[in-house]
Amino acid sequence: MPKQVDDKTWEVTLRDGAKFTDGNPVTTDDVVFSFERVLDPANKSLYASFIPFVEKVEKKDDKVVTIKTKYPFSLVPERLSVVKVVPKAAVEADPKAFDMMPIGTGAYKMTDNGASSQKVVLERNDDYNGPRPAKVKTVEVDIIPDDSTRTNALTSGAVMAIDSVPATNLASLSESKDVAAKQGFGLVFVLFNNGPNSPMKEQKNRQAIMYALDYAKICSVGMSDLATPASCFVQEDHPAYKKASTVYSYDLEKAKALLAETGLKEIKFLATNHGFFSGVRPIVKENLEALGIKVSYDEKKSADAYAAIGDNPDVMDVFLAPGDPSVFGDDADLLLRWWYAGEAWVKDRMQWKGSDSYNKVQKLLDTASA
Repeated sequence: MPKQVDDKTWEVTLRDGAKFTDGNPVTTDDVVFSFERVLDPANKSLYASFIPFVEKVEKKDDKVVTIKTKYPFSLVPERLSVVKVVPKAAVEADPKAFDMMPIGTGAYKMTDNGASSQKVVLERNDDYNGPRPAKVKTVEVDIIPDDSTRTNALTSGAVMAIDSVPATNLASLSESKDVAAKQGFGLVFVLFNNGPNSPMKEQKNRQAIMYALDYAKICSVGMSDLATPASCFVQEDHPAYKKASTVYSYDLEKAKALLAETGLKEIKFLATNHGFFSGVRPIVKENLEALGIKVSYDEKKSADAYAAIGDNPDVMDVFLAPGDPSVFGDDADLLLRWWYAGEAWVKDRMQWKGSDSYNKVQKLLDTASA
């Protein structure tokens, strides 16, 4: 664990005998390089928004790394783990090859990246000497994009677990499998284009969209009762839960009244085609059309949708997609920064960076986490 020296200084001591998955020892030079790699703006790392408090990372000696923070930060030990330590020599020798076959310090090593085989294979790393050794020798992850094929693979016993289970398929799964559901942070979100060419730059238009959504139907029908309407940025059993001052609920007349003030007649609505919320998309489209406006609807694979927005944010006014940054960490600051501080979101997708409200949110995030 990192050791605190003073309010803005921490030290991390390398584990004795720590090795990368290629057998080479982990050095303090590798640790410094890994942090600098994330913090370098030229690399546009999504992880950079998680460690804005880091001023610099320095090698103290062959065993200890010193981390200087810009301000006192209460979550340094938890947050440092989002930066994965990588071998400097391997990355610098061939960055593209490293991206295709990463080398890390964990309990498993990748032996097949699935590019050709459509099967990611992880083997136990016998050089790992940390606190959480691998319990099985091999882990195989089949890449199955199609929802029905993935579900059938589970029911037939071809695989032991699947990700992104379509909510509409859970009933049939329950006939042959024991199924359990647990509330988590994972959510379906609405993102607005705040750019100068989008009508969503007008706050009343954004509010109208939020009031137009039938949250009860979305959760009960679209998500088969496996979702709850949000009343806070985090779920109710999260330690940081606090009910929002404004909780949007279905109010079609209020939504129409807001649009009568703005004169909005048409929007471009883009959604990803993730299977697990396939029942949600037609409900949202129906809700928006009930406003009496023209809805130009488009649906794309996730990668294609984000690529289209990256090339031209004005391909959409309203964007519907799932997201769950809790895979990186579950503290509220990290979850908020994923969408409201990361360059890819605030600049390239929302076109929000630099606005007065953006600057206010950044100050609030920094104040809250100090």
